Amino acid sequence: MSSREGRRWQAYGRGALVALCVVAAALNDMSFEGRHLAAVMTAALVCGTALLVPRLRWPVAPLLVTVATAWWGWPLLPLLAVALFDLAVDRRARIAVGCAVAALGANLLSYRATSLWTAQSYASTLLLPVLAVLVGLWWGGRRRLVQALAADVEHLRVETQLREEAARVAERSRIAAEMHDVLAHRLSLIALHTGVLATKGDTLPAPVVERLGLLRAASVEALTDLRDVLGVLRDPDATPAGAALTPVMRDVGELADEARAAGQHVELTTDGLPEEAPTTHRLAVHRIVQEALTNARKHADGAPVTVRIDYRPPATLVEITNPAGTPRTDTVGSGYGLVGLRERVTTLGGHLNAGPAGAGAWRVAARIPHPLGIEQDGTPT
Repeated sequence: MSSREGRRWQAYGRGALVALCVVAAALNDMSFEGRHLAAVMTAALVCGTALLVPRLRWPVAPLLVTVATAWWGWPLLPLLAVALFDLAVDRRARIAVGCAVAALGANLLSYRATSLWTAQSYASTLLLPVLAVLVGLWWGGRRRLVQALAADVEHLRVETQLREEAARVAERSRIAAEMHDVLAHRLSLIALHTGVLATKGDTLPAPVVERLGLLRAASVEALTDLRDVLGVLRDPDATPAGAALTPVMRDVGELADEARAAGQHVELTTDGLPEEAPTTHRLAVHRIVQEALTNARKHADGAPVTVRIDYRPPATLVEITNPAGTPRTDTVGSGYGLVGLRERVTTLGGHLNAGPAGAGAWRVAARIPHPLGIEQDGTPT
């Protein structure tokens, strides 16, 4: 049930309770031969209306109910209890006690036939207002607690969304920085080689020399544009530019060797050659394996890790599994590493799954399809 539906049903219940109190006031007055039935009914209807209209709930309703109860006595005592309950819920307990004391005290000098201070009614006269105030204080505290918890849940939800978005943005920036370095390296090689060939123009046909010049100029312009577009995504406080190429230059086997040197049991199985997959896939595989080994050390210390990688077309596949282990308490992570990996894999047109694999095991698997027009060495045709 939503909060709006809950409030609506509370309003229905409140209306039914007030209507019942009005009917009870009329029936109670009729038990005294109904000599003042019209007056009591009028007072009960006015007080009930004031209790049901939100704008009159404070301070009109408590004042009317207090005055009516002070004069007509116990036929209107249930409506006084409702008014005291409302005051207690709204943190007006002192005012509620004041209204109860005023109504009960003034009733000593009012209409005697329905006086609150008879031998048959004085017990309920004292019990009902006290009970209404206590229940109102409890209900108001509970309602404020529920509202505070709902606000905390909403804040946590918003914070989680912001952190996930920050992780996605950071991963996109990292991808852009890596692509900047990779493509800049290749465009620089094109410009360099075309420049070397252009210096030997005396041995080449004139059309070829002209084409080489255009190719060199285009590669230089493309390199400049690439740096202007992707370079702005770098974080000045992040890792230096030279370190961004580390995943390209290193093999996943080195990650496994480092993990073994740190005492982690890693079994690595590789099908195909890394060169059979695009560079972006190799970067993604490196990051997935790195993150999975780190998470295994944090959450399953001492458990063996199995890594399977398949670089062969039509898709790059990677799967990392580990059984349950002992969680470490000396490491604290952001908790959003998998969010960044999922963003990276999704950007490449693939999908990544991470979750329990039964018997306490954990599995991270990704599939990244190869783009069309990729040769066996991972370069465009």
